[in-house]
Amino acid sequence: MNGTHPRSAASRLREMISKEGEILACPGVFDGLTARIALSEGFKCLYMTGAGTAASCLGMPDLGIATMNDMHRNASMIASLDRTVPVIADADTGYGGPVMVARTVKSYISAGVAGMHLEDQVLAKRCGHLLGKELVSREEYYARIKAAVMARDEERATTGGDVVLIARTDALQSLGFDEAMERLKKCIELGADVAFLEGITSKEDGKRACEMLKGTPVLLNMVPGGVTPDMTVDEAREIGYRIIIYPGLALSAVVQSVTSAYRELYITGNVKLSQDDIKLGVKRLFEVCGLNEYINFDAKAGGKAYNSGV
Repeated sequence: MNGTHPRSAASRLREMISKEGEILACPGVFDGLTARIALSEGFKCLYMTGAGTAASCLGMPDLGIATMNDMHRNASMIASLDRTVPVIADADTGYGGPVMVARTVKSYISAGVAGMHLEDQVLAKRCGHLLGKELVSREEYYARIKAAVMARDEERATTGGDVVLIARTDALQSLGFDEAMERLKKCIELGADVAFLEGITSKEDGKRACEMLKGTPVLLNMVPGGVTPDMTVDEAREIGYRIIIYPGLALSAVVQSVTSAYRELYITGNVKLSQDDIKLGVKRLFEVCGLNEYINFDAKAGGKAYNSGV
């Protein structure tokens, strides 16, 4: 032992987003399988989508139905799959007043989550790319952020735990750009680490936000079919963003491909396997989920469960 300690997920994330002119691209994941696929493709950071968690774990839309326990349980599982890869997780509104926000932050830290975002919608929130969002007052939002900062700082002092706090505002749609920026600037003053202006409708607004928050990492949310114009990772980097998330990427792929497969079975009573389906196979599926690593671990520990192969 050399006396050094492993780096936390939060410290890894902080380093990834610390350099101007660079950007971190995070695919949206919503369960163990989509997280494993993203890891197998080499992504260095994952984003746990709240909409995807509500859809996959509850079968419900993103209307503030998922509780802190629902979100924490999913985030904890995803973060545990590879502790070297940071996970940014949706934390909605924090799920209550300042005391509840603090509990949420501490729970996410204990789960190994690297980053989390808190927003200024009312508790009965909705997806940031839907219309009709209701917001809390500045004072109530600032209390959420201050509670989150206090909880993070307390964990740093007592357990060494940490998390990157991302302040998200949905004020752009109903209250305008100036109000949204005022909220984000104040949140950064209070101790938030990253700014998240949700629902931009033009690249110009994105560029203005990054310029006005220069020195602070800014996050871009790319939702398929949402209100934000499509941007490549390089385009977002050139505008000034440090993080870009794709929360609906896996959701869209699953809905389209699974609907097609199920429809074929229902209508024809058969499923025609493509060459890609045959190539994948059940063993390859399990390999994506860590089959070989678990077999090797068992053998190193002296186990014999898989000596005859799988």
